[in-house]
Amino acid sequence: MNDHSTPALSSAEFIEVEIRDAVAIIRLNRPDVRNAINDQMRAEMIAAFEWADRAPEIRAVILTGAGKGFCSGGDIGGMRERLNAPQGDVAFNGWTRQKQTHRSVAVIHGCTKPVIAAVNGAAVGLGLDMAMACDFIVAVEGAKMSMSFLKRGLVSDGGGMYFLPRRVGLVRAKELILSGRIVLAEEGLSIGLVDRVTTADDLIDSACAWARELIQGSPAAIALTKSILDKTFESSDDEVFSLGRQAQAMCYTTKEHRASIEAFLDKTST
Repeated sequence: MNDHSTPALSSAEFIEVEIRDAVAIIRLNRPDVRNAINDQMRAEMIAAFEWADRAPEIRAVILTGAGKGFCSGGDIGGMRERLNAPQGDVAFNGWTRQKQTHRSVAVIHGCTKPVIAAVNGAAVGLGLDMAMACDFIVAVEGAKMSMSFLKRGLVSDGGGMYFLPRRVGLVRAKELILSGRIVLAEEGLSIGLVDRVTTADDLIDSACAWARELIQGSPAAIALTKSILDKTFESSDDEVFSLGRQAQAMCYTTKEHRASIEAFLDKTST
């Protein structure tokens, strides 16, 4: 943690939280292992996102990594534990661990505020899944990304099979997952895996500037809009219209809407 972090998260060991204006920068902080996710980091990251989602002073979130990598995926220690566990415990232990993995991805994807992944280096396996769980991805030049699960005899377990087809299309998603090949940031930009590419020196400043562009609307309108858009591909037009009606009725009651309408009417009446 640094001097601008929240006291509620000051005991975190593997997560740093920095606040710039209304933007919370959540930084994975195990640079010696390229920010591989272990159980403690996962719990700390969940706590950080839950805090940012609750805090009214926070309007947007940036997820990034310390050091040279964004996230190299699951920690090798967990893999060793799985190999050494009694055969009869492997499946249930894995099921339990997966619940926490899915919770960590859900807390990113379900955040009611805009979330930008600032990919400062390699994003591999679960690391790439976490980046795709964010609303937007900005990556440094040359950043390497890979859906590496099949190379370990595994399937993508952090939402990649949900998020990737929505970013790059089904056929390309199958190709990237089945091959497990490395995609550089520049190719990622051309296929829709990445939304913007910038230099390492400008990464966080660029992400913060982008975040500020995304929070001009009222918090309620932003949260409701995100929640509906995230359901678009699974919903019928009638369901989306219904959700929109409910959301609009709620927006009618907000102080931001009232202030905006009053300002508009005052301007047109003079």
